[in-house]
Amino acid sequence: MVEIPAGAIMMRDDRIKSSWTVQIFPFLLSKHLVTQELFYRITNTNPSTFKGTNLPVETVSWRDAVLFCNTLSTNLKLKPCYSFDLKTDDLIFDYSANGYRLPTEAEWEYACRAGSTGIRYGKIEDIAWYKTNSNNTTQPIGLKTPNAWGLYDMLGNVWEWCSDIYDESVYGSYRIIRGGGWCDEERSCMVTNRRRSHPKSFKIDDLGFRIARNL
Repeated sequence: MVEIPAGAIMMRDDRIKSSWTVQIFPFLLSKHLVTQELFYRITNTNPSTFKGTNLPVETVSWRDAVLFCNTLSTNLKLKPCYSFDLKTDDLIFDYSANGYRLPTEAEWEYACRAGSTGIRYGKIEDIAWYKTNSNNTTQPIGLKTPNAWGLYDMLGNVWEWCSDIYDESVYGSYRIIRGGGWCDEERSCMVTNRRRSHPKSFKIDDLGFRIARNL
């Protein structure tokens, strides 16, 4: 885990032409994407399409990712960040808990930028696996150049689930994904790109996650 310092970030949604500032408290973020080896150790399953212990886990739903976080937290005797609402069959996020969780969207972008101001934190060939260089598959974690805070594969390889709901009034429970993946064009692997999908049913071979924890 890497300690991410406090700060602030300006977020933007081009769909609705809106901008807002988010204050970021210090938190921990995993240096690497969650691998298939770690996912299997915690869940005893490996849903990934492309198999390999040091490849990022993919073909996981948002629900799969947060249940992994809860199980990991319980195993380490930490308070889980997510709990079930029995009336709605939805998961409630407790930001104050000390267990593992997905990063918020603002935390993700703030950490991805690592103080940079451009569309990426480096030259795309140096930092990301994407359509041009991925050989049509995921790649082992940590082979590309990290950002200034030591985080690997923040862009490319696989998209990453975030905790947040995208826009409940329009898309219901759809959750946010960020970062771009191995099959995306260069224009999709930018720090500002936002996508969303269904938290339970959406699983695809270029979508995984990394984990965060409160300090």
